[in-house]
Order: sequence, then structure tokens, then C-alpha cells
Amino acid sequence: MNLHALRIFIKVAELKSVTKAADALSISQPAVTVQIRNLEKESGLKLLETEGRGIKLTKEGEFLVGRAESLFDMEKDIENKLLQLKNGEIQELRIASTYLPANFLLPVWLAKFKMDFPSVKVNLYSGNSNQVLENLLHYKSDIAFVVKEEWNNPDIHLDHLMDMDFWFIVPHGHKYDGQEVSLSELMTEPFLLREEGSSTREILFSLCKIYRVPIPNIGLQYHGLNESIRSVVAGYGTMLAPALAVRDYLKRGEIGKVIVKGIEVRRPVYICSRKRDKEFTVNLNRFIDYVKSSYEIETAISGKFI
Repeated sequence: MNLHALRIFIKVAELKSVTKAADALSISQPAVTVQIRNLEKESGLKLLETEGRGIKLTKEGEFLVGRAESLFDMEKDIENKLLQLKNGEIQELRIASTYLPANFLLPVWLAKFKMDFPSVKVNLYSGNSNQVLENLLHYKSDIAFVVKEEWNNPDIHLDHLMDMDFWFIVPHGHKYDGQEVSLSELMTEPFLLREEGSSTREILFSLCKIYRVPIPNIGLQYHGLNESIRSVVAGYGTMLAPALAVRDYLKRGEIGKVIVKGIEVRRPVYICSRKRDKEFTVNLNRFIDYVKSSYEIETAISGKFI
């Protein structure tokens, strides 16, 4: 495939205009049109179609854009690594993680890792599961830590790390505090939900689907875990929360825990990597081995840590 034509196609798709793409690339409009036609001829697919006075991507065009962006992100990643090698720099450790591992697991592991390897540069990015996996696939991170049950991405390799418990919590003194209730009863309460793409949100909606219970009314929606927990502490709402994040609040009597009949929620934590990566750097292998062998993982698996 002609990579020059592919770059031009990406710019057209980005700007949704042949004219604007030509201006941005400092080439003529006919030259852009020729390259797009050649790309369509080479692939045997229609990639663009007119829409009013503009253009839009076909389904095949959208697929090609996604793959091409990943390809050029890989190219940038290779260039950066080669530059680091040329300059004699120690390679940076780039980690992406969903909020729970990023807040409650990785800080401990990274602190101890840095004490053993102080010269290694570390960059930690956090977001919801969709954002983190997108970050990984576009070569903005080298590995990712994700709490997720269902997977449908053939480009990601999963390495199971541990399992994590989730609890239903309510404000201290709530009518369901310490009580055993059915899932349908609990779903009548106003819930605090995370944003779309959050693994906790996915878990809750999955439970409702499995047990054929209507999804709860959304009392508040947050883009962060700690904000949601603080609302429950303040006296409002019900939520599904990682036990690791709320156990201290429960011990201090600031929240209540609800036992849901016949349901225990436990979800896996995975180390994710790109399947196309055949090997890791020395520092990345060191960190993964360090995490797997750490005392925190052993105590987490035994139930003492969570």
C-alpha cells in the first residue's frame, strides 16, 4: 500500500475536505484527488463519498483511518525510541491505567520500583478503560493496567494479574446499611454512576442485564471514583465501588455496606499489551516481573489486602 497516499487520505479524513487537506499539505487539490483515487483503486474499496457540499468516510474508509492512525503512531514510537538510543538515554516507562489500579496499586509498586531503579523515567497516565486501551493501541503507553470483565479487542494481549472485589455502598445509617436485600430492591435507590467507558459502570449494567433488573435511576454522574465516594460519605446515593477504595471509609463508619442476595461481585485486573509487540524493553520486563512478585500482589490475592 502506498504510504504517501495513505498519509494524504488521513489528512482528508481529519479535515473532511480535499481542499483543506491540499492547503495543509501544500500540494494541489488535483494531486490530492489523484492520490485518493489511486488508494481506492489499489484497495478495491470506496473510501470517500460526497455529503452535501462536503465529503464523508464510508464504512471501509473509517476502518482504514483507524488502522492507518495506529500505523503512523507506531512509526512515531519507533522514531522516538531510536532517538533515545542515539542520545544514550534510558528509555522511559510509559504506563496507562484505569483509575483503581492507578490510585490504589501502582503508586506503591512504582515507589518501590523507583527505589531499586532510580534512573528509570516513569510516566503514568490514568483514565477509564476505553481511554486507557485507546492510549495503548495508539502507542502512547507501553502497557496498561485495566479492570475489565468482557473483551472483544483482538489486538490486545491479556495477562491476568489478580481479582478485585466490588461492594454496594450507601450512606452510613441508610435503611439498607448492613442489610441483605435483593438487587431489584437496591436498584430503586438513586445511584452514583461513573461516565460511559468506566469499568464500574459496565459491571453494574451487566449485573442488571444478567438478573433482568431495570438499570437504576442516575442520581449523579461523575468522571472520577473519589468524587463518587465522597458523595456517599456526605449522605447521598448508592454506588457499586471497589472494596479496595472504600474499605477504610467502612471501617471508620462513614459509609454502609449492602449485602445483595446471591451476588458477589469480583472482577479481574489485567496487564494489557499490544499483540503485535513481540518483546518488551528491559525496563518494562523488570517492572512487570517486579509487580508480579511483589508482596502486595500476594496479600491481595490472599484477601488480606482487599
